[in-house]
Amino acid sequence: MKPKALAIPETEEPPSNHCPGPDEPEEPPSSTALAKAISRAFAGSSNSLSFRQKFFPTATDIDWHSWQWQLRHRLTSLKQLNKIFRLSEQESHSLQFTGSNSLPLAITPYYASLIDPDNPDHPLRRTMVPTTHEFLVSQGEEQDPLGEDGHSPVPGLIHRYPDRVLFLVTDYCSSYCRYCTRSRMVGKRRGHSKARWQKAIAYIAANPQIRDVLISGGDPLTMPDHYLEWLLGQLHRIKHVEMIRIGTKTPIVLPQRITPELVNMLKRFHPLWLSVHCTHPDELTPESQQAFARLADAGIPLGSQTVLLAGINDSVDIMKKLMHGLVKNRVKPYYLYQCDPIIGSSHFRTPVAKGLEIYQGLRGHTTGYAVPNYVIDAPGGGGKIPLLPETVVGREGNDLMIKNYEGKVYRYPDVI
Repeated sequence: MKPKALAIPETEEPPSNHCPGPDEPEEPPSSTALAKAISRAFAGSSNSLSFRQKFFPTATDIDWHSWQWQLRHRLTSLKQLNKIFRLSEQESHSLQFTGSNSLPLAITPYYASLIDPDNPDHPLRRTMVPTTHEFLVSQGEEQDPLGEDGHSPVPGLIHRYPDRVLFLVTDYCSSYCRYCTRSRMVGKRRGHSKARWQKAIAYIAANPQIRDVLISGGDPLTMPDHYLEWLLGQLHRIKHVEMIRIGTKTPIVLPQRITPELVNMLKRFHPLWLSVHCTHPDELTPESQQAFARLADAGIPLGSQTVLLAGINDSVDIMKKLMHGLVKNRVKPYYLYQCDPIIGSSHFRTPVAKGLEIYQGLRGHTTGYAVPNYVIDAPGGGGKIPLLPETVVGREGNDLMIKNYEGKVYRYPDVI
């Protein structure tokens, strides 16, 4: 269906012609009393306190618990990393030779406080600090392995499935994962004009088969509240849009962003879902748990998306611990992704057999609520394809032979 133009009255336009930088303060505290109230509302862990005292000694409690302060003080250079981490030769060399087309470096001070400063093989460190492995291009790797650009009817919108679209509203993240599927486009700081957003909204409004909109990027929750509120309001008023989802890693890398003000705004747009990118049990800190609690208490269903990564979370024990921790925090494990073959990602990718082994180690050994769907997002735009261990063994007469999680075979009467 050819999209129709959607006239948007001037009173419904975005707050300005261009999105401000996410690290610009949204609404700085207007008084000491307000700042103290915000600080008391978000408890910090002893781990982050000791890190702050060592590396950011002039930062106050108010500073540390401010998401704008966290964005303004991100680690973005070799010089900054050297002050905190004992970098390996591979890490140092990679930062010396990154070019303008490379995935940028950015780590929030909070997330940096979770990383072992002396161990280059620390799981969270490997996901954030670049190495020279990123310069190696392997067979089958592509800039856009999922063929997203070929399914984009208007800039910033991906329409791959019949009834849902992916709305890329920003290219900015507070912290950049080294295995990012959209490494070709994130971190360029191009901004988004109101015309771009309105074209995407017009396409959605003109195509009544679209019932589900996933807002992603970049990370949408790095935008100020009033931008999110405008976008959600525009989508919410389209009658055939039945649900809105937000894809984010913010509760994990920038939990301070999950303020009472943000949550109160988000819950006005139910049914609203959040898909949270989680990687490792070390991310489930008191801070992230409080962020999850605020969202869940507001009635926002939470799901997780985890990328299977070699040497980071590719064991049954680690994955089970992560999934159990998520369920305890009212986050339903949703997808376990085989790592996408972006350029320079071979050091992150596991054999598919490893993913099946982990899935088999979860299914039946723990509650089904803690078992995500193991999928490959098919290269070239084929969409998500589930991967399952073989459970149907065959037939004997009128019986179907099926295998359980222990490998035992059972008969099920199945008369054809």
